Amino acid sequence: MIELSDMIRQLRHELITAMADGRDEAIRFELGPIEIEATVTVDREAGANGKVRFWVVEAGSNGKYAQSRTQRITLTLQPKDVAPDGAPRTALITGAEADGER
Repeated sequence: MIELSDMIRQLRHELITAMADGRDEAIRFELGPIEIEATVTVDREAGANGKVRFWVVEAGSNGKYAQSRTQRITLTLQPKDVAPDGAPRTALITGAEADGER
């Protein structure tokens, strides 16, 4: 399992890489809303200041966790590119198609 925050951090890294790879390409794509659906478990540390953590369950491993302990969540992220002066701007992405990608 990975923490939900790590999954989002990795997605952000992949999007930044795709944007950098396509910076000089003639055709680019505007980045729109990203919808992520995941099965998660929720853990809470003991104590008054205990943290709540969301762990993403890998596909095919739902049988390892009691159904009552897992939940499906959907997140819709609105990615924004930020110019050096701090102003928001349209994010553009391009890149080579990966094997098996549609």
